[in-house]
Amino acid sequence: MKTVGLVLYPRFTALDIVGPFQTLVDVPGLNVFFVAAKKGPVVDHTGKLTLEATHSFDEIDSLDVLVVPGGMADRDIDASNDVVQFIKKIHPTTTWTTSVCTGSIFLAHAGVLNGLTATTHWASYDRLQALGATPTEQRVVTEGKIITAAGVSSGIDMGLVLVASMEGEDMAKLIQLAIEYDPQPPFDSGAPSKVSPEFKQFALQIFSKPS
Repeated sequence: MKTVGLVLYPRFTALDIVGPFQTLVDVPGLNVFFVAAKKGPVVDHTGKLTLEATHSFDEIDSLDVLVVPGGMADRDIDASNDVVQFIKKIHPTTTWTTSVCTGSIFLAHAGVLNGLTATTHWASYDRLQALGATPTEQRVVTEGKIITAAGVSSGIDMGLVLVASMEGEDMAKLIQLAIEYDPQPPFDSGAPSKVSPEFKQFALQIFSKPS
């Protein structure tokens, strides 16, 4: 059975990791679980949602798939961060190393994205570039065994790309149908290239407020 470790850390963003979880958890032959520095409850960046890590970093020596979410904690990390250290340990063992949103910032700190094209939340392109990657607005980017996804909701897309890569397109289509993933957004404002500079700046001001 293939092992899929979904990383948690304090102040993660819930949909970043729940999206991939939902696309992967019902795929036959996958053992999907949450892993964190310590076993037990981990609280998201809103302080209102808690997920349970059933495994700790020190218990895991290898994974077939690693998924790292974004959140609000990535703004204060460096190479000594426990998530970064876990990525460094596990990445050589994986078939797929993946991230959603600013989870790619953790991958970059671990040296995984050096010289590669990758994506992240649009408000963090500059940070990703400063860490050695080439940012793109593309929603899901595959570079060898590394898959990065853009902001928050793109984790569902990434999960389906991952399922197709592991189990074939028919399985991915089956999962997409099962979760009724048929995006029909009420507004066409889901990417920075689709809004005015003023609206983008307004959003940045909101994001920059302390949480």
